Amino acid sequence: MEPTVLGGKLASSLMGPLVKKLFRPDGPGAGLVERPVRLSALVSFRGERRTLGEKEVRKLAGRLTAEAMASPGERPFPADEEPAVTDTLTRRLLALGGLDMDDVQAVRLGSRELARQLHRHAPPPDGLSADASAFLDSATQWACLHILEFFTRRSTFVSRTLIEQTHTQRELIAKVDELITRTPRPDVRDLAFERRYLPYVADRHNHITIYGIDLRDSPDRWPLEVAYLSLDVTAAQDTVREDSGRPLLATGRLPAEEALAGGSRVLLRGDAGSGKTTLVQWLAVTAARDADRVPYVLPLRTLIRTGPLPAPADFLRAVSCPLTPPEGWTDRVLTAGRGLVLLDGLDEIPAADRHRTRDWLRSLLAAYPGNAWLLTSRPTAVRADWLTQEGFGELTLAPMRRPEVATFVRRWHEAARAPEYEGPLLDSLRTKRDLARLATNPLMCGLICALHRERRGYLPTGRKELYDAALAMLLTRRDRERGTESELSEEVQLELLQRLAYALVLSGRTEMGTDLAEGIVERCLPSVASAHGDAAAVLRDLLLRSGLLRQPAPGVVDFVHRTFQDYLGARCAVAEGHLDVLASHADDTQWEDVIRMAVAHARPRERSALLRQLLAADTPRLTLLALACLEHAAALDPGTRAEVEARAGVLVPPGTTEEARVLAEAGPLVLELLPGPAGLTAEQARGVTVTASLLAEEEPETALAVLRRFRDHPDLGVRRQLVGTWGRFDADEYASEVLDRLDRTDLLLTCASVDQRDCLARMRPWHRLHFTGPHLVEDIVAALPTTEQVTTLRLVTNGLLTDCAALSAFGSLSDLHLAACPAATGLHHLATLPLTGLVLSDVGDVTGLRSLRSLTSLSVAVVRLPGTALTDSLPVDAPLESLHLGRGSIAGTGLRGLENWTGVHTLSLDLSSADSFDLVPELPHVKALVLSGIDDSVGLAAAAARFPQVRSVVLITRPGPGVSPARYAGFFPRAKVMVG
Repeated sequence: MEPTVLGGKLASSLMGPLVKKLFRPDGPGAGLVERPVRLSALVSFRGERRTLGEKEVRKLAGRLTAEAMASPGERPFPADEEPAVTDTLTRRLLALGGLDMDDVQAVRLGSRELARQLHRHAPPPDGLSADASAFLDSATQWACLHILEFFTRRSTFVSRTLIEQTHTQRELIAKVDELITRTPRPDVRDLAFERRYLPYVADRHNHITIYGIDLRDSPDRWPLEVAYLSLDVTAAQDTVREDSGRPLLATGRLPAEEALAGGSRVLLRGDAGSGKTTLVQWLAVTAARDADRVPYVLPLRTLIRTGPLPAPADFLRAVSCPLTPPEGWTDRVLTAGRGLVLLDGLDEIPAADRHRTRDWLRSLLAAYPGNAWLLTSRPTAVRADWLTQEGFGELTLAPMRRPEVATFVRRWHEAARAPEYEGPLLDSLRTKRDLARLATNPLMCGLICALHRERRGYLPTGRKELYDAALAMLLTRRDRERGTESELSEEVQLELLQRLAYALVLSGRTEMGTDLAEGIVERCLPSVASAHGDAAAVLRDLLLRSGLLRQPAPGVVDFVHRTFQDYLGARCAVAEGHLDVLASHADDTQWEDVIRMAVAHARPRERSALLRQLLAADTPRLTLLALACLEHAAALDPGTRAEVEARAGVLVPPGTTEEARVLAEAGPLVLELLPGPAGLTAEQARGVTVTASLLAEEEPETALAVLRRFRDHPDLGVRRQLVGTWGRFDADEYASEVLDRLDRTDLLLTCASVDQRDCLARMRPWHRLHFTGPHLVEDIVAALPTTEQVTTLRLVTNGLLTDCAALSAFGSLSDLHLAACPAATGLHHLATLPLTGLVLSDVGDVTGLRSLRSLTSLSVAVVRLPGTALTDSLPVDAPLESLHLGRGSIAGTGLRGLENWTGVHTLSLDLSSADSFDLVPELPHVKALVLSGIDDSVGLAAAAARFPQVRSVVLITRPGPGVSPARYAGFFPRAKVMVG
């Protein structure tokens, strides 16, 4: 009964005077006391006798109850319950005196919460009907409505309310004052400077170079918003934001801007050319335009070059910003937590300087909490937990996927005004696997686009050939297109550039001072006859003409990308005969590309020597590195090639899951060495798919390319591995590329997320489905193209399943598994389905089991069967062939009635003692038996006596005192006994 309905039965003219009697008369004055008067002082029935006693309160409650019973219409509850209702209402009204609050607080609570407080202090007696309980709750709330109305009419209430408001405002003002003290408002000079600085940052970083379109009639730089391509990031595990405590990124892919938005401390890893620096520019420009944070773009290679790392006051000067801020401005920005500090290129500084950089960063973090920090690095520059203690979450820029590559190609050709080459290049990227493998980041995509246009649609296929072509284009194209003559030939430029590159490779740096570069060039000049002028002039010409060397800041030179530095450094190492130097650095992952390109540049004898040095280390990673080098060794001693292939053949392909795990530890290098399914045994095919799955989080795109080759494989183990690794990839892409192509026979598809569930609508129907987590059955039905083809359904850890009637939509369901669905009820609704198999574990109610007469297999665990015998709970006339009674299920029934199902040939029992066999006759039809929980001779003997024809026994038990495992077979002389 709602309070409004009761209000129609009890008029305010009755309620008001009755409620007023519960309280003492209102006194004069405004109630200006130091402490509020509690309700216990206002009521008229506590302490010394005031106006009412308990007898009078009971009389008031009785009158209210009687008036409700006597009012026109249907009685609110049975007449014989009137004394109990009156008694309970009396105790609730008396409970007013025990509430620890004043009248203002009571009004703030509201009538519903006040009524709940009274209910908690005086719960109703057992045995009241539902109508009587509803009346009590409604009458209590209706009385509370009038009690609060009475309070608001007291002469002191308004004054007390004003006092409360004054106190609250005073506390609020004090807190605001404290906040203002801690976060001082920027003065006028700060605001004026930021009006200049933010537009400067937005303009300074709003342009990027797209490789290959700086041709005739094309600008050197392109607006960031036109050329920028949004990339994805991945996280191997949940990364937690320090400021909010919420997950920043769940396992999987997410747009980089979305993942980094608001993130307080992030270490962003990415391979060479993956777009880290461009993303830093985008974040800086976005922050500057939105004016929500003050961005500082700090290339670490520039900061290290100047000596000691700068204090915040020197941030702008360290990056050659021409603007001069007010004194202390950066300190005030960071103290207020308004900064976005973007530290770019941790991998581009020497390893020896990285610890110093971390110490510097730690001091800044401690001095200026609350700001946003982003640090970029190559994946292998520092270990995984390098900044974990400082609260940094780690993200990795993902390789470009095919849609992103296609978007890049379209934008490139639009910017280059070359639409006629766009379509043919996209076709080549779809059909030429080697070419597609190179197009994994913006750098290589830009080079491929430029080469394709430069060569009128022809592209080299190998990596070395592609780099050679790219270098030829970059070194000679500008002069040829502009009709000018370069003083340095292509060969001279290569000789000088490779010397500079090798010096950087050896030092572990990515930039050097101009003085050092000039010194290297000067030493080379005597050997290059066509070079004229002094070293400074030649270096200037390289910076102006080569397209590979640049000057990012005064007094500093570096290569436009680390990829070219490594390629040219390898070329120089081979030319100098430094094979031992290369081999000595093979353990350094940053030298992998240098060594592979060195094999490509070397002569056959040199290749053989280098590869044999790699094999001599006798480690899986270097053996696989040698194998990876073979693709660059067109001419090689057959014996060396055979030895590399033989040694690597032990590792690739892996023949077992354990071998696959060991192979995956060698890192992403393995992915390009994994073979396709042709010629592999089923075990090897499974090993390859396991290895690729384990590396999916590091290289999802390459791993997907490997797994895609196995989508037509017939082996069930391979197909199960492909299904089981779905969660490591983008749900929709993996579903369309792999899952939808699989043979569904005997496969069970698991959906753990909403994204995975939604993918079902875009795939061919699956017959066997497993949903884990909270999914509404209605949402599952809506996601399926049809429910009639679903024959197996498993719902696990699903608290949203309440009524099994919703499962009636699966008209062809023959196998149902419900586990950890504690609210599930209504099993009788399943009687309309052709169910033959049912598994129940930790469900809400199993009383409907008797209705399921078509079952041939049944398992019940972690739920107690009702009744005193199994025939009280289980379907008596079901043709059961397999029965499992698990933990806790037969605590009340025992095994009484088990003989009713004479067709059961496989029986599994979880028992506590031999007592469970009481009153159970022999069951000769049981041929296979699984027993858990019996650990004594008496129990085993009792079990053996009941199953004389059993032929297979599995014992999941611990040997009891005096019982040897060797003697288990003696209890079942005709059976094969296994101990688990």
